[in-house]
Amino acid sequence: MMLERAQALADEIIRIRRDIHAHPELGFQEHRTAALVADTLHEIGGIKVTTGVAKTGVIGELGDGDGPVIAIRADMDALPIQEENQVEYASTNPGVMHACGHDAHTAMLLGAAHLLRERFAAEQLRGRVRFLFQPSEEGWDDEVKSGGLRMVEEGALDGVDAVIALHVDSTLPVGQVTIRGGWTSAAVDDFKGYIRGTGGHGAYPHLGTDPVFMLSHVLNALFGIRARLINPMEPAILSVGTVRGGHASNVIPSEIFVQGTLRSFSEEVRAKLAREVERAFAVAEAFGGSAEVKITRGYPAGWNDERVAEWMSNVAGDFLGADAIDRSRTGMGAEDFAYMTKKAPGAMLMLGAAINDGIVRGHHTPIFDIDERALPIGTAILAETALRFLRGEVKL
Repeated sequence: MMLERAQALADEIIRIRRDIHAHPELGFQEHRTAALVADTLHEIGGIKVTTGVAKTGVIGELGDGDGPVIAIRADMDALPIQEENQVEYASTNPGVMHACGHDAHTAMLLGAAHLLRERFAAEQLRGRVRFLFQPSEEGWDDEVKSGGLRMVEEGALDGVDAVIALHVDSTLPVGQVTIRGGWTSAAVDDFKGYIRGTGGHGAYPHLGTDPVFMLSHVLNALFGIRARLINPMEPAILSVGTVRGGHASNVIPSEIFVQGTLRSFSEEVRAKLAREVERAFAVAEAFGGSAEVKITRGYPAGWNDERVAEWMSNVAGDFLGADAIDRSRTGMGAEDFAYMTKKAPGAMLMLGAAINDGIVRGHHTPIFDIDERALPIGTAILAETALRFLRGEVKL
C-alpha cells in the first residue's frame, strides 16, 4: 500500500524538510534548495533533471514518452519573516523563514518521486510523471511574474494532461484534508495610491488643502465598494494594508500613501473592483486635492477541475476514511498554482498538519510550524494519485 511505503520513508522526508526549513531562501533565490532537489533526484535515479527553469526552478521527468503525462508541483520559496520557534531546525538565515510550508511541499514531492520511481520499475508503467519544483510562489519579480507563471511560459506544462499539488494547512488536524472542485483560490491584485494636497501649518488649515482630510473620504469610498457596488452574491474583498504620511503633529502633510489588496473570483468582479478603486481615489479632487493610483494585476483565480479533485479526494478517502474529507467552501487566499490549472486540468488538496497543542500557528506568522506526521500522508496522496492516472484507473 502506498501509504505504508510512504511511512517507511518518513524519517528521510522529515530530514529533508528540516534541512530546507533551516536554510530558507526567498523567491528566485532558492539556489541551495534547488541544488538539494536536483541532487536528491539524481540519487533516486532514472529521472531526467533540468535545472535553471524559471530562474531557480527544477524539473524532474520520470518515464518514457509513450502514454499519459501528469505533473506534480511543489513550491520552494520562503518568506521575509524572523522565525520565533525554538526548535533544532529553526531558520539559520536571519529575517527569512519557511512560514507557509513550502519546505514540506518540496520534501513530500521528493518522497513521491522516490515512490513513483519504485512503481515504474516494478510495474513497467507507460507515460510520464513531471516533478515541478517551483520558485517564488510568494511574490513576483520586476516583470511582475511569479515562479508559477514563469514555469508555464518556459514550457513546464507543455504536453501535460493533468497537474496536481497539495498545500499544508496548519489549522486543520492531521488526518483531515480539504478538497473540492471549482474555485479554490482567489485572484489577487494590489493597489498603491497617493492622495496629494498643498499641506501646511497645522494652526492654519484654511490656507491649504489637507490630504489627511481627503483620506477619510477616500477610505469611505474604498470600503463602500464591496458593501454597495458589488453584487452581494459575488465573492470579493478590498483590504487596506498601509496608510502612511506626515512627520510632525503640527504639520499638515502634502501627501498620503495608501496601499491594499483586492480579491475576487470572476473576471467581471475583478475588473469592477479595479475601476471602482480608481474612482474612490478621485474623490480627493472634490476637496481640492489630486490622486494617483496604480493597480498591479497578480495571480488569477484558481480552479480545481472537478475530475482531478475527485481523484485526489478518492485517494485521500481510501487512506484516511471518507469522514476525513472536508468539502467546505474555499477562502480568498491566492495561489500561483492557478497559472498551471489554466494550462492543464488540475487540482490542489489542502493537507491537515496542525500541531495539537492548543496554539494556533497561522500561515505567514513567526511561529508557523506543522505536525510532521502529515508528511508521509501527503507524499502517499501525491504518489497514488499519479499512479492511478498512469495505470488508467482514472481518466479525464
